[in-house]
Amino acid sequence: MPAFYLSCLLAFTGGHLVNYSVILYLQEKVGSDLLSGIGFGLSFGTSIVFGWFAGVLCDRISPTRVIHAAQGLFLLCLTGLWWTDAGASAETRVAWTLFSAFLGGLAWSFVGPARLATLGQIAPPAKLRPATIIFNLQVLIGFGLAPVVIGAVRSQAGWPAVFATGMGLFATSSLLLLGTRTRGSDRPRQGVFAELREGFAAVGANPLLAQLILAAIIAYAMTGPMQIILPKLAREVLGLSEVQRGGYLGLMAFALIVGGVSALFLGKRLHHGAAIFAGTMLASLLFGSLSLWTSATVSAAVLGGMGMLGGMVISFVVAGIQGQAPEAMRGRIMSIYSIISQVIPASSGVVAGVLVRNAGVTDALLISGAGLACVALLGAALMPQLRRMSN
Repeated sequence: MPAFYLSCLLAFTGGHLVNYSVILYLQEKVGSDLLSGIGFGLSFGTSIVFGWFAGVLCDRISPTRVIHAAQGLFLLCLTGLWWTDAGASAETRVAWTLFSAFLGGLAWSFVGPARLATLGQIAPPAKLRPATIIFNLQVLIGFGLAPVVIGAVRSQAGWPAVFATGMGLFATSSLLLLGTRTRGSDRPRQGVFAELREGFAAVGANPLLAQLILAAIIAYAMTGPMQIILPKLAREVLGLSEVQRGGYLGLMAFALIVGGVSALFLGKRLHHGAAIFAGTMLASLLFGSLSLWTSATVSAAVLGGMGMLGGMVISFVVAGIQGQAPEAMRGRIMSIYSIISQVIPASSGVVAGVLVRNAGVTDALLISGAGLACVALLGAALMPQLRRMSN
C-alpha cells in the first residue's frame, strides 16, 4: 500500500502540473483568458466522452494495466507541450497546446477510475473507507503541490524543465506500481452500453449513492473557477511575484491536506451529511469573499479556510461513494465519480474564463462564490438521504 500511495502522489502531482501548465502557458504566452479556460476544459473535459468506457474497461481487465497506458498518454502530452515551446510558430502555438491538452484529458479519463478500482482490490474491505480518504489525500496534495513545483522549477530553468519534471513524475509513478497485482473480471462480457446501463441502474437503485454523486458535482464546481481565477487574482489584484504566486496557490496544498487529515481523524465524530453541506456552503462563501481583500495576508487566510473545508468535504464524498459501490461494478461507479471530478471543474473553468473576460477578476469571484453557495443550500434541501448520512 505505501508504494501505491506514493505512486498516486507522484501521478496526481504530475497530472495537475499538466493542467496548471496549460492554463499558465496560454495566459502568458498567448494572453487569452478564454483560451486558458478552453485549454483547461480539454485537459479535464475529455472524460465526458471516454470516461464511461474507462469504467467498463477497469471492470474487465486489470486496472493497473489501464494506469500504465494512461500515464503513457500523459508522457505524450508533456512531449507535445515541450515541442510546442521549443519549435512551434506563433500561428500554430495555440493549436498544438490545445492538442496536447486533449492528450492530457484523454489520460485523465482513464487514470482516475483505474486507480480507484485498484484501491478497491488491494485494500481490505473493512479499511476501504479510510484507505479512500488516504488516497484522496494524495489527490489533494498533488493538486496543491503542482503550482509550487511549477513556480520553483520554472523560476530556475523555464518551461522545458517543468515539462521534464512532469515526465519524471509519471515514469517514477509507473515504476512504483510494478509490484501491485490486480485482476480483471471473469464474468461474461456484455456490450459496453449494456454494462454502462448496469452501472447506472446500480446508482439509481441506491438513493444515498445517487445523492453522494450529486454532492460531488456541487463540490467540484468550485475547482474550475479556482484554477482559472486565482492565478490572475494573485498577479493582478494582490500584485505577487511569480514565486509568491506559487506560494499563494501552494497554500491550497497545505489547506487541502489539513482538510483531508481532519476528515480522517474526525470521520467517526462528525455527521458526514451535515458536514458535506455546511462545508460546501461555507467554502463557497469564503471563495466569493476573496473579491473583497487586497491584502495578501488576509486573502491567504481566507484561501486557507476554504481549502480546509474543501478537503474535508471531498474526502467524505469520495469515501462515501467508494463504500456504497458494489464490488462487481466498482470501476463503473468510480468512473462516474472520476468523470465528475474532471468534467465539472473543466466546465466551470470554461465558464470562469468567460466571466473573467467579461466581468473582471473580482466580480467573477463574487458571482462564482455566491452562486455555488446557493446551489449547495438547494442541494441540502433536496437530498434527504445524504442529509441524514452519519459517520
